[in-house]
Amino acid sequence: MNLSILWERSYAVSDTSSTALFTHKAELVSTIVHPAKRLDDALAYALSACVEKEACPMLISGCEAELSPPAEALCETKRGKIIAAPDLDATLREGFAEQCDQAGIRLIHEGLRDHLGGIDIGITWANWGIAETGTLVIDSTREEIRLASMISEIHVVLLPVDRIVGGADEIADALETAMRDPYNYTAFITGASRTADIERVLALGVHGPLELHVLLLGDD
Repeated sequence: MNLSILWERSYAVSDTSSTALFTHKAELVSTIVHPAKRLDDALAYALSACVEKEACPMLISGCEAELSPPAEALCETKRGKIIAAPDLDATLREGFAEQCDQAGIRLIHEGLRDHLGGIDIGITWANWGIAETGTLVIDSTREEIRLASMISEIHVVLLPVDRIVGGADEIADALETAMRDPYNYTAFITGASRTADIERVLALGVHGPLELHVLLLGDD
């Protein structure tokens, strides 16, 4: 489902109580939630976040040494800042790429496996938002979407407000239909990546992005 096209065609006003509850629950688990009335506003937010952050430091060990041509090419996959947006439609991506170029940032939408040295911002669409837990539901069947949401330092999620439901039971039928596909990969993401496995000390970004930003499309 290309949610960018779906949202541009028509978006309904969501239940404001569900939107408020989603925001509250998401913020409790370190999610940064922002309103974005238009899609252009959301992309501008993501670009600004990339400009303002430090360059992703996940460089491959040894890149400072004299290397063979294949190794040098591998190191070149992480020079400067990168935004990955695998699910933007081509027309929208073209305009956004120009803005990224002007800011000295590279925009990619495929070949994310070639950028495992680190992606600064990963942009994906959410299929649903679950208000009672602040959870995002993302169809991650495509590997590019999985990687954008896992190997970026900051994961920016576009969530139309009319895709926010009160509880998971409201989308049970849709999830059941999707999961009949043996290749389906549906991700449920609640808050930024975290663990307390090491001496019970909370650490963010160990298994995924350091930050999770949710942009509520159509929200005033």
